[in-house]
Amino acid sequence: MNKKVLLVDDEKDIVEFLQYNLKQEGFDVIYGYDGYEALEKLAENPDLIILDIMMPKMNGYEVCKKIRARKEFEHTPVIFLTAKSGEMDEILGLELGANDYIQKPLSPKKLIARVKANLRNVENKFPEKSGISKIEIGPLSIDKITYSVLIDGEEKILPRKEFEILFFLANNPGRVFSRELILKEVWGADVFVVDRTIDVHIRKIREKLGKYEDLIETIKGVGYRFKSAE
Repeated sequence: MNKKVLLVDDEKDIVEFLQYNLKQEGFDVIYGYDGYEALEKLAENPDLIILDIMMPKMNGYEVCKKIRARKEFEHTPVIFLTAKSGEMDEILGLELGANDYIQKPLSPKKLIARVKANLRNVENKFPEKSGISKIEIGPLSIDKITYSVLIDGEEKILPRKEFEILFFLANNPGRVFSRELILKEVWGADVFVVDRTIDVHIRKIREKLGKYEDLIETIKGVGYRFKSAE
């Protein structure tokens, strides 16, 4: 199921522009143009909220405060958009419970990278909220809450990054992922890690999979994919 993003900004051109780019990345987008609409749209249970600060009727700070007062949204990522550049404004936003703060004019690529990073952080900290926390596929049982992997009922110990790569691939069987995309999904967009790191981690994961090492296929010149056990 696609992640749902609530986008709220009083500038309709910005909403349309960001909505288009988010949809291109596979997100479902709901939107509003002021603070009251933002609170109304919470009924649609967004996975992440993007808020402009300077909005009519109710500003982004007030909206964020009301969002954080509701228990069901206490861990939902909130990203502020603002034309302000003052440090105190950023500090205030973070103190009110925002997770991130991006200045306008903004790059849609940068925003999308931040959206993915914030969603990934929630899944890592609260995997039970991500929708999928346990994968049963073929001989494997992968539990993201306990970070445990069972192969034919026998537990295997995987370091965190190996576990996250395995979980990511197994959660998307049949799809081919480039090394670059796996790096972004597991390490994040702002961390410098060379492509070769993925190859090393895949080799170590395969060693632990033993006779099931072929579950992770190498697609020459592209990347890797996970296939179901035959």
